[in-house]
Amino acid sequence: MRFTFATSWKYLSVALVLALLVGCAAPAVTPTTGSVSESTDPTAVVNPATTEPTEAEPTVAPTLTSEPVQTEKEPTETEAASELLPTDAPTVTPMPVKPLRMNSPEFGMQAFPWWRPEVASRDFQVIHDAGFSWAKVNFGWRDIEGAGKGVFDWSRTDTIVDMANQEGIDLVVRLDHQPSWAGGGFPLNGPPDNLQDFADFLTALVGRYKGRIRAYEVWNEPNLAREWGGKVPDPGSYVEMLRVAYKAIKAADPNAMVISAGLSPTGTWSDEAKPDDWYLESMYVAMGGPSDGYFDVLGAHAPGFKSHPERDPADVASVPEDGGNRAFCFRRVEDLRAIMVKYGDEAKQVAVLEFGWTSDPRPDSPYNWHAVSEEVKADYFVRAYQYAKEHWSPWIGLMSLIYICDPDWTENHEQYWWAISDPGWPEFHARPAYNALKAMPK
Repeated sequence: MRFTFATSWKYLSVALVLALLVGCAAPAVTPTTGSVSESTDPTAVVNPATTEPTEAEPTVAPTLTSEPVQTEKEPTETEAASELLPTDAPTVTPMPVKPLRMNSPEFGMQAFPWWRPEVASRDFQVIHDAGFSWAKVNFGWRDIEGAGKGVFDWSRTDTIVDMANQEGIDLVVRLDHQPSWAGGGFPLNGPPDNLQDFADFLTALVGRYKGRIRAYEVWNEPNLAREWGGKVPDPGSYVEMLRVAYKAIKAADPNAMVISAGLSPTGTWSDEAKPDDWYLESMYVAMGGPSDGYFDVLGAHAPGFKSHPERDPADVASVPEDGGNRAFCFRRVEDLRAIMVKYGDEAKQVAVLEFGWTSDPRPDSPYNWHAVSEEVKADYFVRAYQYAKEHWSPWIGLMSLIYICDPDWTENHEQYWWAISDPGWPEFHARPAYNALKAMPK
């Protein structure tokens, strides 16, 4: 482990200086309810044994009748890039340009570097030391531009990007959590009232870190109402958001990778959640076929629930106590891949942006029904990467697992039980899964 307290104070000092400089120009952004530092549940499933039957799922994606999303007249790509690129961007050397096509697979871990730079530095080193080359991080729009439109706080993002670049870690940045001034059902995570506001934010963010952030995930689990401003999930509206975001990102950094939001694997059909396979097929209907102009890589979530990673989804669907639906296993990704192929997107890759198993022992937890031991979790993670390499190549790209533990989580947080480490500082407390993944051939 190369982390030292000197390193810690170096980054902490940088962060404090940057924060003071930013504070001279604009008021500091105060974290609000729903900040990305408060992670959301990785899945939307509840215990299938106690869930009331839901309305039958449609077998064909319906015609989308969403009301048009309000947008202002969009500037040209040249206008957007010239008018909104930050003028105070740090002078840095961009990283070498990497292709949109990834190795099959590539290895990533999700970490939480936002509030504590000393822990962030250590965790990026922990990811690197395990032989993993990607980190997934959350950049909350409200935590960057929360004080008002055009008022940016780059203090934390500058530090995070610097640390990742120094460790040779590629970043995939999740983009969501709109500020209060943008509407969208705030404080819930929801699409802004005006998509041009999101596009303007992306132009500033991506332009500032051009050549230094490899990939951007546009929103998270929009097939859940709680991630869509409390509204009924609407694939047509999400596709319009994706189109606007793709255009803004590519104008600011043509080499950046745009990844669609990972969908929550759920068989629920209600106003609160829509099945991920139905939602994805509805996206393709709204796009009119292949995804060119919308995303470069399809995002997916693949928690294993109660099953080992090799288990056939058809087998899971036949056993009610194991979920009783094809969605409740790691190989659900294969169903989403089949939809891509059906609509002519077979040349594009899939990025698994969240996957893992929980060890949650709490009897009143909605995740307890599919808990496994820490030792089983370790075994399943290694087997999942092996299975993907043997059966999903060449279409599988990044596989980013959950999580390196946030140091502030406790056993009362459900995320704690999905993690591959225990909270702590300055020591890193590895669970069996981290050690097994570090030893795993890459």
